[in-house]
Amino acid sequence: MNTTEVYLIAMTIIFTVPYLVWRLGRTDFWAPLVVVQILTGIALGPGVLGAAFPDYYHFVFNPQVIGALNGVAWWAVMVFVWIAGIELDLAQAWRHRRESGITAGLALGVPLLFGAAAALLLVGRTGWMGPLARPWQFVLGIGMACAVTALPILILLMEKLDILRQPLGQRILRYASVDDVAIWGVLALILTDWARVGKQAAFLAAFALATLGYRRLMRRLPESDRWYLGLVWLAACGFGADWSGLHFMVGAFLAGAVMDAHWFDQRRLDALRHHVLLVAMPVFFLSTGLRTEWGLGGVAVFVVAALLLLASVAGKLLGLRLAGRVLGWAPGEASLIGWLLQTKALIMIIFVNVLLDKKIITADTFTALLLMAVASTMLTIPRVTPMLRRLPALVRAAEPPGRGQPLT
Repeated sequence: MNTTEVYLIAMTIIFTVPYLVWRLGRTDFWAPLVVVQILTGIALGPGVLGAAFPDYYHFVFNPQVIGALNGVAWWAVMVFVWIAGIELDLAQAWRHRRESGITAGLALGVPLLFGAAAALLLVGRTGWMGPLARPWQFVLGIGMACAVTALPILILLMEKLDILRQPLGQRILRYASVDDVAIWGVLALILTDWARVGKQAAFLAAFALATLGYRRLMRRLPESDRWYLGLVWLAACGFGADWSGLHFMVGAFLAGAVMDAHWFDQRRLDALRHHVLLVAMPVFFLSTGLRTEWGLGGVAVFVVAALLLLASVAGKLLGLRLAGRVLGWAPGEASLIGWLLQTKALIMIIFVNVLLDKKIITADTFTALLLMAVASTMLTIPRVTPMLRRLPALVRAAEPPGRGQPLT
């Protein structure tokens, strides 16, 4: 068979297997389709399918096919991150800056510290820290991976739970939006290359100047032209960031973050996000799964994944509990918000893909982090659904209720 035919076999597998597992297994309550796609990517990777059927694996996922798949995956994830940047609503966070700042700060800071503490246990051990990493980069990267909230997946899960457009859902989006900015800022810090700091400073300066002209132009264009020019802007920003050493994902986020969501029809923006998830992101999940390895043994990877999951979930819940005490939230409110904000999946996977690209973590660490992200996302709906049944008034409350009351 030629490369095109094998590529289409791979695409058929990518779209067929997770759909059948999701639909026939009726996994939606505990494992939404996006989670099944990630797990399928892991199963199709070298550690599972490649180990069980090496000849078949090397036939389907040969270097030419992987190269073609990676091209689709890069653009898909750039568009997805770009949309996430557009949807940031920092104006709302600023209007509620005390509440948003305290909540987002503790929701990010506490799990970051817990994750960093877990990373310190791995620094001196062979096989976890990447060959080009400094210890502080590894520790901060793992800590931030444990602190990440996956804003796009959070939106999808809150849509499923029917709380996205409710006051509670809008509050949670404010907290996640503030943390999303911090995530990409920390990634830029980790990726700062002092040998190329001049290029990075030049890119940021050029980006700031170009943004002024770009925003002025976009305001004058009809919406139909804004969509096309936005994609040109995305590609250019991704190139500039990658050329400077910051990685094209940082450029994709910056490209969206300086755009205003009201430039576009919200329904069309939502539809684009859903269509990217449907049409292209499964290829990204597969290419992510192809990067997993079990070189240190499955038991070691699972133990580290469990440690990181504990640090992530416990840190997030503790951070929200502290925020609730400061702000006087009602009983149960901190736990509900904490379980929603501990959702990982996409943004965290994108984040650790960058760390792997830059050799700050190893493939085994990447695999452990990927398992942690999947587990945290699978916990969300089963934990949150019964809470919402017990606290219906909380969903509709416009402001945090119960100020001064103790939390349970």
